[in-house]
Amino acid sequence: MTRLALHSRLIPGTEEAYETEHARVWPELITVMHAAGIKDWSIWRSGRDLFHLVESDDYESAVAYLRDNSTDQRWQQHMSQFVEGFAENPEGVAGQSLRHVWTMSEQTD
Repeated sequence: MTRLALHSRLIPGTEEAYETEHARVWPELITVMHAAGIKDWSIWRSGRDLFHLVESDDYESAVAYLRDNSTDQRWQQHMSQFVEGFAENPEGVAGQSLRHVWTMSEQTD
């Protein structure tokens, strides 16, 4: 399993509405995400900046799976009223925007 950190930015003035939308994400979307191989997804917000931590078997395969899924397409269209977009990384999809440096629980000594 891999963890991937992503960074996206909200459209000004949509911060509260975005959080309201995530108070309970569509259950059918979570089912689709699990089917795509996504084990967990967390989001933190600081102002308009969103920081995501995605745990998956293979993120690039999951994105390809979701790209063709009608439930995810509807969710992405719905969320486009809040999100400006994700930060780009010239190295490709994996490792987008935030580079993992250290996790305390992974240090053995």
